[in-house]
Amino acid sequence: MKALVARLDSFGDVLLAGPAVRAVAARADTVTLLCGPHGAPAARLLPGVDEVLVWDSPWTGFQPPGVRREEIDALIDAVAAVDAGTALILTSFHQSPLPTALLLRLAGIGRIAADSEDYPGSLLDVRHHRAPHAHEAEAALDLAEAAGFPRPDDGRLRVLAPPATDALTGPGRYVVVHPGASVPARAWSPGRCAQAVRELAAAGRRVVVTGGAAERDLTAYVAGERALDLGGRTGAAELSGVLAGADCVVTGNTGPAHLAAAVGTPVVSLFAPVVPAGRWRPYGVPYVLLGDQDAPCAGTRARQCPVPGHPCLDEVTAHDVVAAVGKLVEVT
Repeated sequence: MKALVARLDSFGDVLLAGPAVRAVAARADTVTLLCGPHGAPAARLLPGVDEVLVWDSPWTGFQPPGVRREEIDALIDAVAAVDAGTALILTSFHQSPLPTALLLRLAGIGRIAADSEDYPGSLLDVRHHRAPHAHEAEAALDLAEAAGFPRPDDGRLRVLAPPATDALTGPGRYVVVHPGASVPARAWSPGRCAQAVRELAAAGRRVVVTGGAAERDLTAYVAGERALDLGGRTGAAELSGVLAGADCVVTGNTGPAHLAAAVGTPVVSLFAPVVPAGRWRPYGVPYVLLGDQDAPCAGTRARQCPVPGHPCLDEVTAHDVVAAVGKLVEVT
């Protein structure tokens, strides 16, 4: 049996789909993962994935493309060529799987499962209702089980074996600070991040600062003279190696938090409550959650902080982070 799993969102969302992908892979002959361009680097790190199809969906992402008939037709043809007999559509709690289900049905997939509160008509064969407040990774595993793919292991996040990154990080123990986030409302301010680097260094920690190619100015500022700046120097696989070698990772609610969890590294999570921590916190590893989870922005899904001064995160101090790192490193 060939299977297809769809998760059309971001890097972190695809990592959270990993346990469900492994559940499908344990029963299927091959697994194709249909994902968006931002999720593709994560998809290529997941155990159990035999093929990755990349498509920029008009109903997901922060800058979705327009609807173009020729691109829809090309996707349907690509999915039809997979010749999958069954499909699992993974979505966040606030999303509908039905647009994706329609295209998969047009591509000839005969059995489709998804979480759906909306009436699916003939689009779904397994219409599942997720448990209230379930973590995204657990919700995906629950759907997989409902579709006939029970969890084959402990259900933690995993990626393929990370590469050695000593040439990047240098020898010795270190803590990673990752200051960036794809959603500005979920990021600790650069000034606070830079203070945390200085305080961690003063406490005797060696600090490595990570970030993407577009974040080089940010990582250089945050690293200053006290930390190693790896901004723009790591792809997804290399970043997994850097995070795997760390004692702890300090970051917001963003993809590297989930990548850290996937390589078993504890996380100090600077978590803005614009989405619920219960659904998106670091999964399966020791963590400390910092940030006011009852702030006025809670549950808004805001991309830009709607409250002057970003108090939910910027009231967290560098000393709070140093203390949280100390707690996590002590127990690992």
